[in-house]
Amino acid sequence: MRNRFVRINSVLHFIGTLLINFGIIILIPVIMSFVFWGKYGEGWQTVVAFIYPSILSFSLGFLLKYSFKHGKMDITGSMLICSLSWIVFSAIGAIPFVMITNVSYLDGYFEAMSGLSTTGITIFDNLDFMSRSILFWRALCQWLGGLGILSLFLIVVFSSGGAHHIFGAESHKIVSNRPKPGMFSTVKILWGIYLLLTGLAGLLFFIEGMTIFDAICHALTTTGTGGFSTHSSSTAYFQEAGYQNYKLIEYTMTLFMLLGGINFLIHYRILTKDIGALWDSEEIRVFWKLILGFSLLIMINHIWQNDFFFVLIKSRNLHDIFVKLESIFRHTIFQVISIITSSGFITKDINSSYFPAMAKQLFLIMMLIGGCVGSTSGGFKVLRIVILRKLMCRELYKMTVSSKARTPLIIDGAILPNDEVYRAGALFFFWLFLIFIGGAITAALTHQSAWQSFSGMFSVMGNIGPCYISNQDLININPIVKVVYIFGMLAGRLEILPVILLFKRKAWA
Repeated sequence: MRNRFVRINSVLHFIGTLLINFGIIILIPVIMSFVFWGKYGEGWQTVVAFIYPSILSFSLGFLLKYSFKHGKMDITGSMLICSLSWIVFSAIGAIPFVMITNVSYLDGYFEAMSGLSTTGITIFDNLDFMSRSILFWRALCQWLGGLGILSLFLIVVFSSGGAHHIFGAESHKIVSNRPKPGMFSTVKILWGIYLLLTGLAGLLFFIEGMTIFDAICHALTTTGTGGFSTHSSSTAYFQEAGYQNYKLIEYTMTLFMLLGGINFLIHYRILTKDIGALWDSEEIRVFWKLILGFSLLIMINHIWQNDFFFVLIKSRNLHDIFVKLESIFRHTIFQVISIITSSGFITKDINSSYFPAMAKQLFLIMMLIGGCVGSTSGGFKVLRIVILRKLMCRELYKMTVSSKARTPLIIDGAILPNDEVYRAGALFFFWLFLIFIGGAITAALTHQSAWQSFSGMFSVMGNIGPCYISNQDLININPIVKVVYIFGMLAGRLEILPVILLFKRKAWA
């Protein structure tokens, strides 16, 4: 009987350790309170709003850590840790939102889960006038969630034999292949690359004219492919506010969103002078083709629908032609990369007439696909799309050639284990099932159309952010729908299976 509680004891012990460290992290935004003291509502109220949850996190962490004994950890226990950690972190991370902005706790929890899951869908407006400490907290949450907050904690707190299971449980953030032998060496390399990209992005944003605060926040959310901006109009703000280098800012953001959506093992190989990493795997080749294909389709459709060539031929002004083409290219490539990497930044409202109807349909497909395995992006992942395509081709081959033919699936010259094939199929089923259920609940409980309702679930499951529900409607949407979206964000972030385990009684035994 006693052995039945070994796993739950270990899970609660580990969560206690995580909460102690989370209590330190949640104090970081206090720096912004002192920097902007007396401005944007910063003062003792904002300081206290971070101190209280920090004390709560510390207290609960010590209670769990020293009340429950550490035991041997397996993959099931590690998945439970992942799911519970995101739930508890969001519960505590919501407190500053509630205390500073006076939103309901449900809305605060929604925003915290959106941040930590790098979804980027928000229930806030008037961001330009909001407390700087809370804006920084939103950005920091997305940066921590980008590569996986548990993988960061592994460097600091874990030395147990079960730590490698926790490393693998954040399955779509950390690749199974390792650049160097040893789990801790791998995690340090990945976070080193992440820090390098974040620092470089912030430096470039500052050089291009952003304020130091905007540069820091956008570096955190761009590299983490999160999508939270410090301005209500997102990236479009820099053009609206008259920034001289707004185009360069958009191109820089496009680059770092792209880097965030690529497998971090590729970054490591490039840093070690293996340039072939940009093309020598099947997933990255398909990723490039998807970006190119979606961009060309949307640009051609945009040009065709607006009689662009007729207008250009009539004007005969080469400068006007170049300016118009550059604008279409910039907005299209920005939005395609933003959505397929699950970043969620916008230069144009994706629900506006600027994007033709076909583009809006393609955006939903991109939300489902997502970026590469081992990146900071969400979605189903390009590699799994490749696996399902190969599976379909194999079945067609067996039907047309020989039903008894033994044709294993091969990815990059290696035979793919059947377990991976089954996992991809199961995840795809659950992905579509949750999108259907969530979309149906949204349509039933709100005045949103079926198109808008399902776009909301595509957004939260893919950890994207933008959808075809207006921000104002989202703020006032039915509380039940908000709960469904919170579940969808968590399921999308952890790829469903760890979340389902929470409801399996045997998983706790």
